[in-house]
Parts: sequence; structure tokens; C-alpha cells
Amino acid sequence: MSTQDNNGERHTIAVLVDNEPGVLARVIGLFSGRGYNIESLTVAETDPDGRVSRITIVTSGTPQIVEQIKAQLGRLVPVHRVSDLTKEGAFVDREMALIKVRGTGEKRVEALRIADIFRARVVDSTNESFVFEIVGKTGKLDAFVKLMQPLGLVDLARTGVAAIARGAEGL
Repeated sequence: MSTQDNNGERHTIAVLVDNEPGVLARVIGLFSGRGYNIESLTVAETDPDGRVSRITIVTSGTPQIVEQIKAQLGRLVPVHRVSDLTKEGAFVDREMALIKVRGTGEKRVEALRIADIFRARVVDSTNESFVFEIVGKTGKLDAFVKLMQPLGLVDLARTGVAAIARGAEGL
């Protein structure tokens, strides 16, 4: 599921780390210190005791750069495992966005019609605006945002990509 862009292949990398202060800063520092771009970043606790977190990073680069990123991540002390989901097989990835659209009359009706087509849910409504929630692949969210812009898009919050490998094995 890799796609090409100007900087090489796009990769989704999952990293299991100790859930402790400063770990995220160290991971981000690794990227910024070497000039690597992070296209998407999500972090959350993954165990009931809160001792382990999962970081999902979407980045792009040549195969050599991606291998270098994975090797350097693996050398960080609080890192338990680094997995390149893009390379290791099929995976499921989704993103969520909240999108505020201001409008009345025909623009309001059109925004609701498009939201229905994209299966976006209205999670807040006033006489002058809606807040839509949409979940899906990044491209779906991009397309929805693009259609909402001329209809009165005023605010946007995105979660970043969450991804998990398909099949019975865990990270």
C-alpha cells in the first residue's frame, strides 16, 4: 500500500514505546534533526496499565531513508518494536476529522447532501453552522474537505492516521 510522491515512497510505521515523559520528543527529534518529514503522527496508550504507547508515523522517503529511519528508531532506548506496516503486508488505516461549515440556504443544503454521500455525521448544529465528523482513508477526508471549502468551511481538526496490520498477529 505504498504510494509514490516527490520524496519517494510513503510508509506507515508503527512504534511501540514506553509511556514515559520525553519519549515522543525524542522520536520527533530524530526526524527533525535529520530533516525527515512527518506527514501524520498519532500517539496513544495501548495497554490497560498505561505503560506502553503506540506511535503511528506516516513519512515519505527513498527505501534507504526509510530503512535508516527504522534503524534509528529501533536504537532509541524506550522503543520496544518498530514495524513498517507498508512493507510487512496488508494493513488497515483510517483517519478522523471534525469539520465546521458555516452557511445558510442552498449552501447549507448542499453541505448536508455532500456529507450524506461521504457518510459524514453531523455532531453539532446551530442555525448558522454544522460540525461534521468523518472517518476514512486520508484521500476520502481530503476530498470531503475540498468540497466543503466553497460551501463555508471555517475550521478543521484531523487526528492523523491510525493503522494496524491485518491478520491474527499483533505488533
